[in-house]
Amino acid sequence: MAKGITKRKDNYYKWYNDIVMKAGLAENSSVRGCMVIKPYGFAIWEKMKECLDKMFKETGHENAYFPLFIPKSFFSKEANHVDGFAKECAVVTHYRLKNKEDGTIVVDETAKLEEELIIRPTSETIIWSTYKKWIQSYRDLPILINQWANVVRWEMRTRLFLRTAEFLWQEGHTAHASKKEALDETIQMLNIYSEFAEKWMAMPVIKGKKTENEKFAGAIETFSIEALMQDGKALQSGTSHFLGQNFAKAFDVKFTNKTGKLEYVWASSWGVSTRLMGALIMAHSDDKGLVLPPKLAPIQVVIIPIYRKKEELITIKKVVNKILIKLKEKGISYKFDERDTHRPGHKFAEYELKGVPIRLAIGKRDIKNGTIELARRDTYEKKTYEQIGIENIIQELLEEIQENIYLKAIKFRKENSHIVNTYDEFKKVINEKQGFVFAHWDGTSETEKKIKNETKASIRNIPFGYPEEEGKCIVTGKYSKQRVIFAKAY
Repeated sequence: MAKGITKRKDNYYKWYNDIVMKAGLAENSSVRGCMVIKPYGFAIWEKMKECLDKMFKETGHENAYFPLFIPKSFFSKEANHVDGFAKECAVVTHYRLKNKEDGTIVVDETAKLEEELIIRPTSETIIWSTYKKWIQSYRDLPILINQWANVVRWEMRTRLFLRTAEFLWQEGHTAHASKKEALDETIQMLNIYSEFAEKWMAMPVIKGKKTENEKFAGAIETFSIEALMQDGKALQSGTSHFLGQNFAKAFDVKFTNKTGKLEYVWASSWGVSTRLMGALIMAHSDDKGLVLPPKLAPIQVVIIPIYRKKEELITIKKVVNKILIKLKEKGISYKFDERDTHRPGHKFAEYELKGVPIRLAIGKRDIKNGTIELARRDTYEKKTYEQIGIENIIQELLEEIQENIYLKAIKFRKENSHIVNTYDEFKKVINEKQGFVFAHWDGTSETEKKIKNETKASIRNIPFGYPEEEGKCIVTGKYSKQRVIFAKAY
């Protein structure tokens, strides 16, 4: 265990926080509820952003940017939407400060805004007020827009990456000529999120539809990907919303169709946030620190020289430089840590904590023998290889590590997924084992609320790809056509 990191089994909350802080990912800021994302943490987020941005653009989406400030009146145009966000909104009421005679700075009471501005909690309203100017005819559709931005949702109980008052995300907002196009877009984006989570984050997810109680404020239907963390709690890791014509009607966005008839536009919205950083940490990390899938690791290979004399380092560097050229040719990211301010043992622990997938160590004896020591972060396996061709071995191992991390997460989810048929059995599993619980539900909000109030477990989604299985609701005994996924969640 890395020095100063709490063991998962002793205190999961503190273990998570220790990794975030000690691996140099983020820290609390001087503004309550907000965080500073440090360079190493931001480098991981940039890798996520780069990959997702490419996937969006490959499916025809373009990036744009919309204002941070939203007139308060915009929110009142869509009743469900404002109800969903009213308690989380930060409000700007004045536009100027002034100095008092005693030198203190106060809000200038004469500089009150005619209409208060809401700091963006999500951008549907400001974007649909803009789309009204952009859309007149079917020829203007579809509009496939994404923006990378920050949002504010005022939170009193926060946790780095998982829940902060301000966070980073992307939000897609699309406009379509038909219901089918908008629904197809909604599912397409859900599939992109699922592919990213599984192939890049090495994190298995379950796709499905949210219940009425759990769907996005203002949506007709919300779909999600749900992942299981190592403490047995679920984390909603991405959502895609079919908005129907709700926002088009709220902002009077109509288009002339091919027959010359006026229709309201159909819409979708979708997003993932820096919450994915929290998911990455909690899905894979261990008591020694981060475990990063190679595809998202800012440094895939670190090389640490072992030497006593400066002349030895010069000789080592000549050998290492040849290896680095080969790694660069293969597109493998690396770092050669020749700092003389830290001992090799300190460096080993540091890069273990940071989750670097492969560590190479090379010393005087290796130079003589033409060898190099390789250590894997995921299995702790150490092995000595020939220096010649090491770049090919590293490339193969990075693929193997990516797959191994994913398979380990799949195994954990399988071992912590439970099927129950009675409410007593459900409560016992939720309290003692946690994990995903597959159970029958009668489809009513009343039963869903009762279960959540009594057990703190919510319906994560109604899963796709699982066989329909008729049964009886665990609470009411009423008919159910398939099991849904329950879990305690972040």
